Amino acid sequence: MIDKELYRKLETIVGDKFISDSDIDRICHSYDATKQRAMPDVVIKPGSAQEVSGIFKLANEYLIPVYPRGAASGLTGGAVPLHGGIALDMTRMKKIDIDEANLIATVEPGVIISDFQNEVEKKGLLYPPDPASNKFATMGGSVAECSGGLRGMKYGVTKDYVIALEAVLPTGEIIHTGSKTLKSVSGYDLTKLFIGSEGTLGVFTKITVKLVPPPERIETVRAYFPSIIDAANTVSSIIAAKIVPRTLEFIDEECIRAVGMYTGFAVPEGTKALLLIETDGSAETAERDAQKAIDICKSNHAFEVVKANSEAEKDALWEIRRMISPALYAISKGKVNEDVCVPRSNLTRMLESMEKIGEKYGLKIANFGHAGDGNIHVNILIDPTSKEQRERAEEAVKDIFSEVIDLDGTLSGEHGIGNTKSKYLNIEIGQVELELMKNIKKLFDPNSILNPGKIFHEG
Repeated sequence: MIDKELYRKLETIVGDKFISDSDIDRICHSYDATKQRAMPDVVIKPGSAQEVSGIFKLANEYLIPVYPRGAASGLTGGAVPLHGGIALDMTRMKKIDIDEANLIATVEPGVIISDFQNEVEKKGLLYPPDPASNKFATMGGSVAECSGGLRGMKYGVTKDYVIALEAVLPTGEIIHTGSKTLKSVSGYDLTKLFIGSEGTLGVFTKITVKLVPPPERIETVRAYFPSIIDAANTVSSIIAAKIVPRTLEFIDEECIRAVGMYTGFAVPEGTKALLLIETDGSAETAERDAQKAIDICKSNHAFEVVKANSEAEKDALWEIRRMISPALYAISKGKVNEDVCVPRSNLTRMLESMEKIGEKYGLKIANFGHAGDGNIHVNILIDPTSKEQRERAEEAVKDIFSEVIDLDGTLSGEHGIGNTKSKYLNIEIGQVELELMKNIKKLFDPNSILNPGKIFHEG
């Protein structure tokens, strides 16, 4: 609990408008997209690195846990204040500084990703990382989780664009990592260490990213298939043909059915899977690659292929992908969400295994995701009020993770470990490597006050 003396000291740092221990504020900061709940004792909204530093120094003195958060859109429990303490809401910090001369930008952690992308586009530039949650997820959370997104196959993920950070360590020191130059090999790469650390090593207060010129043209294609295996084989064929789409997304039958119920969206009869494909580059390159992709789709049994001829048609083709996550609740009261990733050459085998695992446990599994980089968003559909279904789903998750590792994959492509996957981390990470990670955590956070209970299993 936060006593009155500590509350007054914290209030002195941020001002009375930006600290609260009211029930409504604490409840609003008690959960993330996993729907887990744990109440913080106090909510604080800092406005600068210096204020974050002051908060951490007090937290260390009083041994109070601190849980940083942005939009709380994470899917592994990263922002949930498991042990109470301070919910550190970073959404006040929203400054954007675009340096056109050097094709870089510096942003604060509370900036919404799509807001930043829009500002960059006004300058005729592109920030490629594009998670599906970009309209509400923050830049700070994106860096903490190393978000991927729809354009990951061609353009890479968040870690490929972050070149420098200002961060506050759990002990209160303000540090600067990396450089605004595109090349820097001075010492250890602390920037990359922080990216994807899930808010366990420090809190970002400034993020410097590189920008790129946008492509001249984008072509959008949607292809309908009689089976998920045909769609997966198409992905492999496109990659084997040396085509690198900017986006290559797949959606299975359960997801299609859910979107249909949710929006009334209709697809051709017999559709069991579909692919969304975008190519970009010069007008000639984008058109050529799109036509090659269309030909490959047809050779892999696609029975209908649609190419957009306008921006409105492109938006229409993307509608089904945007609606999947909320639409799944139209066919199920709840879901267990995982985001496994396998080498692209093993995508077909992984999807075949998913079907068998669903049959084994009598559960429906809806799959969609970034086929171009082997990242599958697995949704086990359950009634969360049924203990028996929850138990079967947990056993199914174990089988899924085991199969992923057998196929040289990873437990998480972009959502992180948080606390929902922490008990499975040793399936992928060896004991020596785990101890190294724990020692790094202890070095940065000797009193274990920053986001305790995340990544490393406590049970």
